[in-house]
Amino acid sequence: MPQTLAHIAIVVRNYDEAIAFYINILGFRVLEDSDLGAGKRWVLVAPDGSTGTALLLAQAATPEQSSRIGNQTGGRVFLFLHTDDFWRDYRSLQSHNVEFVRPPKEEPYGTVAVFKDLYGNLWDLIERKP
Repeated sequence: MPQTLAHIAIVVRNYDEAIAFYINILGFRVLEDSDLGAGKRWVLVAPDGSTGTALLLAQAATPEQSSRIGNQTGGRVFLFLHTDDFWRDYRSLQSHNVEFVRPPKEEPYGTVAVFKDLYGNLWDLIERKP
């Protein structure tokens, strides 16, 4: 059986505020939201139409985990959101006051810009060239 990357855990401050961001701002959908007891939930979100990897929203449970919110990779781009229409999605994110830290740029591989999520994690928005 071939291997696949199923989920990427992202530490969040609060399940519901994170869900709201991913659903209302990025246009993702909730794949699963299951109560695990003791305040824990199994929350998976993914871009609408995606059949691949999903984000597991992991609410911080300790001070050490809380210290990682928004900076899980030491300030490097963390996640890469591919799109079939860069300018549509760029304008949509701008209309929701998403902060872009690097403006759109044409690269050999496609059009890309870097934005922050609600916690400050850096994302690439990319439309790849054919």
